[in-house]
Amino acid sequence: MTTQPVKAYGTTAIEEPLHEITIQRRAVQPHDVAFEILYCGICHSDLHQIKGDFGPFPPPIVPGHEIVGKVTAVGSHVKNFKVGDLAAVGCIVDSCDHCEYCNDGLEQFCDEGVTYSFNSVDKISGGHTFGGFSKTYVCNERYVLKMPAFENLAAAAPLLCAGITVYSPLKHWNAGPGKKVGILGIGGLGHLAIKIAKAMGAEVTVFTTSPAKVEDAKRLGADNAVLSTDAEAMAKYNRQLHFIIDTVSANHDVNVYLNLLRHDGSVVLVGLPNQPLEIGAFNVIMGRRSFAGSNIGGIAETQEMLDFCFKHNITADSEIINIQEVNTAFERLEKGDVKYRFVIDMASLEA
Repeated sequence: MTTQPVKAYGTTAIEEPLHEITIQRRAVQPHDVAFEILYCGICHSDLHQIKGDFGPFPPPIVPGHEIVGKVTAVGSHVKNFKVGDLAAVGCIVDSCDHCEYCNDGLEQFCDEGVTYSFNSVDKISGGHTFGGFSKTYVCNERYVLKMPAFENLAAAAPLLCAGITVYSPLKHWNAGPGKKVGILGIGGLGHLAIKIAKAMGAEVTVFTTSPAKVEDAKRLGADNAVLSTDAEAMAKYNRQLHFIIDTVSANHDVNVYLNLLRHDGSVVLVGLPNQPLEIGAFNVIMGRRSFAGSNIGGIAETQEMLDFCFKHNITADSEIINIQEVNTAFERLEKGDVKYRFVIDMASLEA
């Protein structure tokens, strides 16, 4: 298969800083869309990957799965994109396209496993996929999203992962008017969950361990904000909430939050703690409560989320950086020193 060299930022070993490298992108196939990358968000899972937290990786690894760009070429069979269009790629760039989940628009649950934007087996080109910390991207149009013309396009990039990660469970568990929704944690995921749940019409209560974030939750639009270390304040919400979205990736006691649910309520985990979480039996059987999880969304739902956020003027609170600052950004991300997402201006990677 014909390929072409592309500049990127990546690493060849765990704990090695990211640096400029050259990768090979496939030439445009009949169903492909190629685009120049304008912006790429930085996700906590990018950090996990380059640190080897999900296991060893085949070098080199080029992170990035919140990718926004402008179309530069389309294959002969492409119907939905033309040169000059805004386009985007999120987490998923391929799937089997024939199992029950793919047929139902739930590609994230594909029976044969999805191909992710980076560090995934590349069924088309061989080797593994390279992410959005690069000048260009090439993808089958089935997995390319139409990017609305957000006024702040850079700040919309994190919607491609963080946005769909919280939109999907909020929609599935029917967040909306008359529903009291709790959000646990205010970070890259939590701050978008506040904005989206409010736009859906829910009453939103945020729980955080940080006094400073209690005030920030209100700025973001939360109706209520509770310091989770304040037992008296927490007690006021016992048996009050219909649904809680849990964005915390550290080990924590979810039983505290199960007790805040009304009957038939659910705590839904979207964070990725690296240790098992214990669930007390009585905390779920009393009130027929549930502890569940959710993982991104399919392509159609991701497009729906982008259109919803564009309609309601929802973007991530973002700090825009140059690619040369990426290693410092990862160090800060590991310390939680960002409000609330880093986004790379890919124009800083010289052609």
